[in-house]
Amino acid sequence: MIINRKIDSFLTEWKHREDKKPLIVKGARQIGKTFSIESFAQKNYRNVIAINFVLQPKYRTIFDDGYEVENIIRNISFIDPSIVFEPGETLIFFDELQQQPSAATSLKSFCIDGRFDVICSGSLMGINYNEIESNSVGYKEDYVMHSLDFEEFLWAKGYTPRQIESLYEKMLSNQPLSTTEMNALDMLFADYMTLGGMPAVVTAYLENGTYAGSLAIQKQLLLDYEEDITKYAVGLDKGKIKNIYNHISIFLAKDNKKFQVSKVAPSARSRDYMGTVDWLNDAGIVNVCYCLDQVALPLKGNYIPNNYKLYYHDTGLLIASLDEEAQEDLRANKNFNTYKGAIYENIVGEMLVKQGYNLYFFRNEKSTIEMDFFIRNANSLIPIEVKAQDGATKSLRKLIENPETYPEIKMGIKLGHKNIGRNGNLFTFPYSLTFLLKRFVKEINL
Repeated sequence: MIINRKIDSFLTEWKHREDKKPLIVKGARQIGKTFSIESFAQKNYRNVIAINFVLQPKYRTIFDDGYEVENIIRNISFIDPSIVFEPGETLIFFDELQQQPSAATSLKSFCIDGRFDVICSGSLMGINYNEIESNSVGYKEDYVMHSLDFEEFLWAKGYTPRQIESLYEKMLSNQPLSTTEMNALDMLFADYMTLGGMPAVVTAYLENGTYAGSLAIQKQLLLDYEEDITKYAVGLDKGKIKNIYNHISIFLAKDNKKFQVSKVAPSARSRDYMGTVDWLNDAGIVNVCYCLDQVALPLKGNYIPNNYKLYYHDTGLLIASLDEEAQEDLRANKNFNTYKGAIYENIVGEMLVKQGYNLYFFRNEKSTIEMDFFIRNANSLIPIEVKAQDGATKSLRKLIENPETYPEIKMGIKLGHKNIGRNGNLFTFPYSLTFLLKRFVKEINL
């Protein structure tokens, strides 16, 4: 079964650029990078040279004579003389870059040479640019890929771009969804939260028409991540990284959801765990949400480094990490509210990251103001509340109704089990439409 991905259109656009540079596609493991690149290659090139540095270790020596294109081509041809290098009609695909990170150093030469298109791909978990002699800065382009977002999930279920555009038009015009639209989206979104966006899980669901087998695939993915931590975490205590990773769902079950290193093990100290959270974040396994120092722009640099929440990069994997009783309740009854809002926070954070946002929240010392997320558009700061109950909380009201105190806040957004609505500068949307927020806040006129 073929699942359309957003990277498909990006790769097509990249191929037709006059000034294109070699491309590095990065992302967490098993999110569909290799499949998407190979499908694109077969449709668009007469010659595809696909080298997998894990499955074909004999190719790891092709850079031993340096990074000039002619030397690399000669070495590849000695290994397989049947390979054809045709300028303008050849794609060289270096896969599993984490196993041979020096391949990235060759991209400068390929960029300058210009005869062949080059794509590299690898798991973020294993790519360490400190191991690369020169990562070809200025001579390459990076593309970060994620598991399926909700729009891609809708595509996979047969929904057309026009149907999705109609949802956005209703957001922009503040027109409520029909009962039919709301009911259908609620059911689809519940499936998406339970399954997540990992391609193997979604494919099994589409082929079976049920959740059958999905949990087993998710459990294996979780084990694979643990195995890769052991394999690729260089220079850090692998046990401590696993300890952080295995405690994420525990802290999300708490009321404030703040992750505290001091509570992951007896006598655990933050300085002993330095770098572990950064490694998990860089590997694409977690999304880190930092507490703002103050409710003001800019967001970057205006946060407290040791005050954060950790979310799974894929909400389906969060649900798969829970105990068997929770699994039964969630999968049979869709009872997502029992986990103290963690699942909804996780899915909203995930959907924001997939739109290119970094994650920030705010809680002051007296907890008189608490806000789940903040995003921004060109000139304003936008608080986002993730709550199931009716009405806006006091915190959201304080932020959007006090321009003297918070002059950069022009609007607020509440996500919940609610239809599209607006009350002054407070906008309400169902959870399922979160994937359209970046476009909305860019185009809305206040």
